[in-house]
Amino acid sequence: MTAPARRSLAADATAREVWAWTMYDFANSGYTTVVITAVFNAYFVSVVAQGAPWATFAWTAALSVSYAAILLAGPVLGAWADEHAAKKRLLAWTTAGCVLFTAALAFAAPGAVALAIALVVLSNFFFGIGENLIAAFLPELADERAMGRVSGWGWSFGYLGGLVSLGAALAWITWASGQGQTAAEFVPAVMVLTAAIFAAASAPTFLLLKERATPQPAAGSAWARVRRTLREAGRFRDLRQFLVCILFYQAGISAVISLAAIYAEQAMRFTTQQTIVLILVVNVTAALGAFGFGYLQDAIGHVRAMRLVLAGWIAMIFLAWSADDVPTFWAAANLAGLCMGAAQAAGRAIVGYLAPPARLAEFFGLWGLAVKAASIFGPITYGVTTLVLPGDHRAGILAVGVYFVIGIALLAGLDVERGRRAALAA
Repeated sequence: MTAPARRSLAADATAREVWAWTMYDFANSGYTTVVITAVFNAYFVSVVAQGAPWATFAWTAALSVSYAAILLAGPVLGAWADEHAAKKRLLAWTTAGCVLFTAALAFAAPGAVALAIALVVLSNFFFGIGENLIAAFLPELADERAMGRVSGWGWSFGYLGGLVSLGAALAWITWASGQGQTAAEFVPAVMVLTAAIFAAASAPTFLLLKERATPQPAAGSAWARVRRTLREAGRFRDLRQFLVCILFYQAGISAVISLAAIYAEQAMRFTTQQTIVLILVVNVTAALGAFGFGYLQDAIGHVRAMRLVLAGWIAMIFLAWSADDVPTFWAAANLAGLCMGAAQAAGRAIVGYLAPPARLAEFFGLWGLAVKAASIFGPITYGVTTLVLPGDHRAGILAVGVYFVIGIALLAGLDVERGRRAALAA
């Protein structure tokens, strides 16, 4: 391990263990990339729902239901994991659930709308809880002065995992199309392939990542502990303010992630293969954004870095909205990739910096609450816009851009050093 890398880690963390932690980002990114962003979302609209006018709204509603369930369950499960020192054990159960229900998406045939919605809700619920839990390991692995770069390592490795899963999907789709198969025949196989990659790639996490937490006995139930945390939120004013900021800017990001393929196919008339190639390239730029921005964040400060990336998102929205040709849309998509990787790595690092060290799973459950709440009203804003203005996907993308403007305004007055002192005092 190089000296700079060694200084980025906590005193008792090893490079092999950090690699095992990043492998979970590598593994679970295949789910979001293939199911939520690139393949199954467009397949749901065009094949399962057979192009019905309400199809995009139904997709966003299904995601909103799953995010609402994560919002309610995440902090409670996090509090339980802290109390029992069971982050890793609970992560294993959520991984198994996501893998199982992702594979079951293979049964979502044309017309099976109810089944497809149920499986998306369940798979996305287990994915989201697992995302909260793996994030809670970050402050145990990274030096407090290097959370940005270590978080960036995980997110960038995650985008590489998305590339692997999407590349495998593209290879299968290209071969199957050459054999004369339709989407109703090759997409189910892609779902099974995606689930298998998730299961295999997450194995190092469970073999090598340590559970450092010690049990935190608490009076009352996990619900009582979360209620107490919410009552005490005034002690963590900067964390509270940043979670509200996340609530808004993540609404815009979640809309872009969950509707990217639909926008490309409906507004820009991309084919499935063209959409997959686009998202493959965007995953590369997102990996670069997450990796590089983590170092920039540690160098220039958390708030300044986040303000910069949200300004980039606002520029991307206007570029995508105004795009009338393929090159301009490609430019907008890759700017979104850079900003997406940067924002997600930066947000996780800031929460890790502001969370009390003995209650990491619980507070990352609150992070998950903010992210998932955003994921309810972000995509649904887009869906309602396209329902009220039938087929107007450009109006949809412009509507969600407002959330980035609100997010950048909420950064005013945020003091992460004051917030860190409050976290350590707790």
